[in-house]
Amino acid sequence: MRGGAMQDDPHDQEGQMDSSTPGVPRPPDSWPGAAGRRSIAPEVPAWPGQRPRSTHPGAGWPGASAVSAPAAGAPSPSATPSARDLDDPELRELRLRRPAHRVSPRATMMWRLSELFMWVVPVVALAVWMFFDDGHRLWQGIAAAAVLVLGLISVVVIPSWRYKVHRWEVTDSAVYTQSGWLFQQRRIAPISRIQTVDSEYGPVEQLFGLGTLTVTTASAAGPLRIAGLEKTTVDELVADLTRITAKERGDAT
Repeated sequence: MRGGAMQDDPHDQEGQMDSSTPGVPRPPDSWPGAAGRRSIAPEVPAWPGQRPRSTHPGAGWPGASAVSAPAAGAPSPSATPSARDLDDPELRELRLRRPAHRVSPRATMMWRLSELFMWVVPVVALAVWMFFDDGHRLWQGIAAAAVLVLGLISVVVIPSWRYKVHRWEVTDSAVYTQSGWLFQQRRIAPISRIQTVDSEYGPVEQLFGLGTLTVTTASAAGPLRIAGLEKTTVDELVADLTRITAKERGDAT
């Protein structure tokens, strides 16, 4: 030793603990072997493609946290909005919901007439049985009561209930339908999945000035059908859907 005891230079201890924060190493003041002198090397410009140097002091020295503080004025990652938020109005609209419109009120009479035609065959068969066989009046009476009750339910109750359940709606993003009686079904077809749009006018429908809109998609559940619409409404929907789907560039699959 020269000139007495050698004193420890605080700059020689690169891993010295910071007295202000217990247990946290502080950044080194100089490079190893510099005898405590600070670096006076000029600032080297960054090469192309180099990541920008952090402005947070001590962010890159050994032992520091790998995550540096964001630069002043930069938005935090939590504040950055996602590309497609779940509360997007368009996504909310595409969820299954009750369609907005009912079918034509004349659809009730059309369904009643159609159900009445279906009961012609059972009634005629029962009448023929009662005319040629008079030895089974008890069973014939039971069959007649069953035909009467079921016929009234089919002709009077079911059409009214179908009118309350059947609903539809067409927007710029999807086609919505609701149908059924005991078992109700709601379906939605995004515009990008639509393949064809058809209109249908059966003999009974033409009698009441009504029609059916059929929307074919790539779904395995089959096409969407909206029956009981006004003929003018069907024509307008076909034109509107043709115009809307023409703007889509998807492959409808």
